[in-house]
Amino acid sequence: MTTTKTSSQPINKVTDDAIDIGRFIGIIIDNKKLLIAAIVISTLVGYLVATLSTPIYRADALIQIEKKQSSIPGLDMAAMFRGTNETEAEAFILRSRMVAGPVVERLGLNINVQPQYMPFIGEWLARRSGKPDSIVFETFNPPSPGTYDLVVTGANSFEIYQFDELLVSGKTNQLLEQNGFKVYVTSLEANNTEEFKVVKTRAAAAINRLANSLRVTEMGTRTGILEVSLQNPDRQSAERTLNAVIEEYQLQNIRRSAAEAQNSLKFLQEQMPEVKATLDTAEAALNSYRISAESIDLQTETQSLLERIVELDKVVNDLEAQESEISRLFTKEHPSYQALLEQKNRVLEERESLSERVQGLPETQQKILRLMRDVEVSQQIYLQLLNRMQELNIAKASTVGNVRILDAAQATFGPVAPQKSVIVAISFLLGTFFSITWVLVRAMLNKGIERPEQLEEEGLNVYASVPLSDAQKSFNLKLERFARSKERQALHMPLLAKEDPTDLAIEALRGLRTSLHFAMLEAKNNILMITGPSPAVGKTFVTANLAAVLAQSGKKVLVIDADIRRGYMHSIFNVSNDYGLSDFLADKDKQIGEFNSVIKQLYVENLFFLPRGEAAPNPSELLMHDRMKELLELCEHEFDYVIVDTPPVLAVTDAAIVGRYVGTTLLVARFGETPVKEVTTTVQRLEQNGVDVKGIILNSVERKASAYYGYGYSYGYQYGYSYKSEKA
Repeated sequence: MTTTKTSSQPINKVTDDAIDIGRFIGIIIDNKKLLIAAIVISTLVGYLVATLSTPIYRADALIQIEKKQSSIPGLDMAAMFRGTNETEAEAFILRSRMVAGPVVERLGLNINVQPQYMPFIGEWLARRSGKPDSIVFETFNPPSPGTYDLVVTGANSFEIYQFDELLVSGKTNQLLEQNGFKVYVTSLEANNTEEFKVVKTRAAAAINRLANSLRVTEMGTRTGILEVSLQNPDRQSAERTLNAVIEEYQLQNIRRSAAEAQNSLKFLQEQMPEVKATLDTAEAALNSYRISAESIDLQTETQSLLERIVELDKVVNDLEAQESEISRLFTKEHPSYQALLEQKNRVLEERESLSERVQGLPETQQKILRLMRDVEVSQQIYLQLLNRMQELNIAKASTVGNVRILDAAQATFGPVAPQKSVIVAISFLLGTFFSITWVLVRAMLNKGIERPEQLEEEGLNVYASVPLSDAQKSFNLKLERFARSKERQALHMPLLAKEDPTDLAIEALRGLRTSLHFAMLEAKNNILMITGPSPAVGKTFVTANLAAVLAQSGKKVLVIDADIRRGYMHSIFNVSNDYGLSDFLADKDKQIGEFNSVIKQLYVENLFFLPRGEAAPNPSELLMHDRMKELLELCEHEFDYVIVDTPPVLAVTDAAIVGRYVGTTLLVARFGETPVKEVTTTVQRLEQNGVDVKGIILNSVERKASAYYGYGYSYGYQYGYSYKSEKA
């Protein structure tokens, strides 16, 4: 139970940082029910989203990129110097339009069929039924790409609309050509819906969509093995599409390899006549010289020299072919290029040395050597080209490419998305984070009074701290329900001091009664005004129950409802409001001395009540009238206490008018809602009008963990013993 000055004992001394953290913890504890509700709702929403979302299946395949053997001589040696990873290039080829284009055209991926279900749960119900809804088109050629509505009208019949205009009507397994529309439906299953949306996009858009949906990753480092994956809501469609992609990629690879062999063969066929002519010319020259020189034969030494020169010419030809290939890969400063040039120079030097030895032979031997050398070299080149042409013909006929499908596409048995556990966990975390953030932000923005010391620091006395009553909260809920009904005239708000006199709020008002007795000893009269800064602070509740507590102590108490605008104290006391204060003040036919005819005896002994009366258009003028002053002067001598309930000070001026007639003024502030600044402004406004505020009644005080942990104070509402209401 609280007394005139609310004393507090600090629990311990902590730093400011610890106080802030403690207050945050207290705020969370105070709002634990709200936080739990928000977290549960957020988690349930996440679960529903995960359950109702369309499942996504993943199909994957495995292919191997084998080391490519070139059909051009010397290419394999050049590849030894190459530092690039061919699998990276193959990954880009897999996602290219060259591969995706034929797949889109073959499978008709630019046509998207979407069954239309009821919002939110329709698709989930369709999946639960186990019966699919699908349409298979053999031909779907509308006048232009766009969205079309297909409505099933029978077992095998349908209609196609666009913008509510009928374009095609017919049956399945029939080629229909109407209004520039050409369509052939091979299969139609409508088990859960009769409406479909058919979207035909441009081929380029469908190709890009397929290429972007492919995921290609290399298994390991430089293994040449690629994993290709594709995600799709339809498990079978994912497998079918991915198989088509890797098959098209393999065919493209085979065609590319065959094209290389064909190009090489074409080049050799073009060179063969020239090489053959060179060989024929060399043989003719040799035969002619032999005839003219009477069949000169080469000596053994000259024969071996010839063989060596021919061998070196062949080596030079091979090195020049390798140089041609390497020059496309590296610059001349590259070590590999330099090594090849050094090898070539050594061979050329040796051939030059042999050429000098040839100069020392007799003229006839030199001549025959040169001619035979030309024939030998031409013969070797010609035979090499013939062999290569045969190899290319065989390679062309048996081309298989360097791509091997290790594992065909296979979809996962269960969906890979959405991941229910992840979504539920994220929803839980987000719900926790945002709910705590919202509670803390709301608490930081709330400038309401949370401890009496905040008022005392402003020089204001706190006469009582009235705890929030659970019984009064229940009564208030009943009042709100009745207020929303059409039976407002039959409202009855129970008086807590009568219904549950042992409630802690009533005990606090009994303490206020004692303090009030001493406070009013020095007052000019026994009239007490109770007001508040703003509506909904509980001044009417405090006024009614304080009056009842005073009456229960044997004092004769009169309560005047001076809130002529919106007063409802007559509902608490369960009396009629047909004729009251406003009517009495405005009725000049009534003498002031006849005020007893207006005052009503209540069901609480020694408690009397003057209702507000009918709402008047000029309440301030009525309260300023001399009749109001005369009325209060008469009541002052008739009753031990006269308690006047007035409207909020910051809303209207009525309280400032009545305050000049009274001896004591108390201000009611609501715990946690009324800002300190609002209280000080109210006090200043009353003092400007000559009304001295005796003290503050802090109403609806709650035991909050934020106050305990944050400020280190604990309000003593509870006793070491407890009362039991007889009505409980």
